[in-house]
Amino acid sequence: MYLTINFLFFSFGTGILGIWASVSAEPQTPPKFTKVENPGEFKLEGKGEPSVLNQKEEPPGQERVIIGSKDDRIPMTSRNYPWSAVGKIEGIGADGSGYSCTGTLIAEDVVLTNAHCVVNPRTRKVSQAIAFLPNLVNGVVKSKNDVAYATNVYYGTDFKKGDLADYSNDWAILKLNKPIGQKYGYLGWKSLPTSSMVGETKKFSLVGYSADFPNPKKKGYENLTAGESMTAGVHLQCSILRRQENLLYHNCDTNQGASGGAIISNINGKYYVLALHSGSNEVNGLLLNRAVEMSRLDEWLQEN
Repeated sequence: MYLTINFLFFSFGTGILGIWASVSAEPQTPPKFTKVENPGEFKLEGKGEPSVLNQKEEPPGQERVIIGSKDDRIPMTSRNYPWSAVGKIEGIGADGSGYSCTGTLIAEDVVLTNAHCVVNPRTRKVSQAIAFLPNLVNGVVKSKNDVAYATNVYYGTDFKKGDLADYSNDWAILKLNKPIGQKYGYLGWKSLPTSSMVGETKKFSLVGYSADFPNPKKKGYENLTAGESMTAGVHLQCSILRRQENLLYHNCDTNQGASGGAIISNINGKYYVLALHSGSNEVNGLLLNRAVEMSRLDEWLQEN
């Protein structure tokens, strides 16, 4: 049984708001979450290894069909692991406005995303509520019972500095109200040396629910009738190009709404998150996509 999520849309920064009370026939009140300081509440110590639930090696969607475009994303239509561990985040900001981001299960009930998907960098106010829709494809999740809500959260920065330095810690983890990773699987994470990641290696993939993708009017995407941000886009075989000022920069195609998307790679047959897409900024006059190093998460776990 698959559940179609019917959405109402409100403009807010980088995303949209999904209707909360209509994900099932019965009204739902998402629990409010609290910020925690003790990583023990997330039960991530000593972990970082992925599940291998129903793992399949085939590409996550159809071959690229956009002729004459530089956009290398394809629709992430697979229901198989590891792609099933990625989902869409729908949040309600402190002012009541809606937004969306991308998140990835890294434990049975823990999702990794950006800090700016939890706290507004401009106002520094924390969101009222956050929902996670696992493996959303064409506006559909497998079951109404699979939609989960954040109950506890930790974010790596509250953007006090107000400059680019804040974004080196632009990560957050969400404790969910149900262990949906038992069904969808979860990815591990690794902190690798910069030297082993940087360069035109074409060994990474980025999955994100971008607000501009997929366009059902484009050839080959006509069946994705739910429209933009209702199916994730994935850029296979992209690269991390450089490290500068404690940030990684990559060439994976993406856009607004993909914030929090995991940059992943297969290491010895297992899928790991190696960096976390965080947005874009100018570097030496060029607009580049940036990413957060996974060492930031490891540092917090080890220090606390």
